[in-house]
Amino acid sequence: MQWLPHITVATIVEDNGRFLMVEEHKAGRNVLNQPAGHLDPDESLIEAAVRETLEETGWDVEPTAVVGIYLYTAPSNGVTYQRVCFSAKAVKHHPDYQLDDGIVGAKWLTRDELLAQRDNWRSELIIRCIDDYLAGNRFGLELIRPSL
Repeated sequence: MQWLPHITVATIVEDNGRFLMVEEHKAGRNVLNQPAGHLDPDESLIEAAVRETLEETGWDVEPTAVVGIYLYTAPSNGVTYQRVCFSAKAVKHHPDYQLDDGIVGAKWLTRDELLAQRDNWRSELIIRCIDDYLAGNRFGLELIRPSL
């Protein structure tokens, strides 16, 4: 059996204590996640974070730091994901942007509002990334090295 971890990115975008979240339809129900998704071929991790945020929220963002790198095995399917989580600042909203299939919409939620909806989280990585961000975890974008 060949083991293939999935490389993903996520973006923490904060505005006055509220976080940009994505409500998406997954496995027959609506769940919450940071703007997140898979790395595409010939794309940098930073480019993937910018693209996924736009595709899922309609927001252009500017990454500012790396919050953390996480390894997570989903209990639902046994798939292992390596998530690189970025912080970013919101630059411009495109309210008419056609969001990805399955995306219900973007929401700005406080940490407390997220905790109240724990049953609707896509994974525990949501709060882990936010708590690391709130703890001040910021690593320079130069941590992400381009391909040789």
